[in-house]
Amino acid sequence: MPGTAKRVRVLGVPLDLGASKQGASGGPAAIRLAGLASALENLNYTVQDHGDVDVPPAPAKSPKNLRNASAILKVCKELERGAYDAARSGAFPLTIGGDHSLAMGSVSGVARAWREKEQPIGLIWVDAHADINTPQTSPSGNLHGMPLAHILGLGHKDFAKLGGFSPKVRPENTCLIGVRDVDKEEAVILRKSGIRVFSMTEVDTYGMAAVAQQAIAAASEGTAGFHLSFDVDVVDPAMAPGTGTLKRGGLTYREAQLLMELTAASKKLIGLDLVEVNPLEDVQNWTAVLGVELIASALGKRIY
Repeated sequence: MPGTAKRVRVLGVPLDLGASKQGASGGPAAIRLAGLASALENLNYTVQDHGDVDVPPAPAKSPKNLRNASAILKVCKELERGAYDAARSGAFPLTIGGDHSLAMGSVSGVARAWREKEQPIGLIWVDAHADINTPQTSPSGNLHGMPLAHILGLGHKDFAKLGGFSPKVRPENTCLIGVRDVDKEEAVILRKSGIRVFSMTEVDTYGMAAVAQQAIAAASEGTAGFHLSFDVDVVDPAMAPGTGTLKRGGLTYREAQLLMELTAASKKLIGLDLVEVNPLEDVQNWTAVLGVELIASALGKRIY
């Protein structure tokens, strides 16, 4: 049943080829160093750490609108297989990264496993950015700004068709929380996409409890459960300095924790990404420690 697996399979993705800044490749090591395994074992999970996906060097040449595409595609294909195997075996797939382009692989793998049972999945995307650019609209060509588009079946066919099918999720079961930095052309795609968007304005207006409950309901409606992809840049930089694309005005510590606590209470979580931890930008590994705390809350840690 969704949300009840007592085995967690950790899939590390030391990837920063999808971003402009280097450093997110150190994210998996930083998260492990912050005590991930012990935090999960304290919750009575059996932790299966499958190590890191192999990340090839950046290609000598790549399209300007799809930087490092061939290497990132290889990473995502390997991760897709890893997430699929975890979900199919009954383990909970936990992906730690690494830049957000990796989610094309993790979400695809979880979606494929449930698709074999003829059940769609939902998706909650927690991020300061919409990540819904396509190669035609992206001002940078950085793939970490495009994963949600490809998951929804837009963009380049090689990424959109990961796992052999597209789209991975239905728009009505897809929600974006915490967005506060959207490119002009990306905003057009976002409005046309049909997904539910809870920007920081909605979080401020209605509160995280209401936003989280609505997102969980939408992502769970008619699905096997939902995958949650959490980019640490959604948290205000005062609490999460160790990431590559800082933007003031993000979630507070308690707002982020409440989202994860309500996720756990729903018992509908079937996969989780914690991405964009960049130890080169961090202070005393704070952001990785925060990441471990958030993962633990999503997997059932309670105050008492």
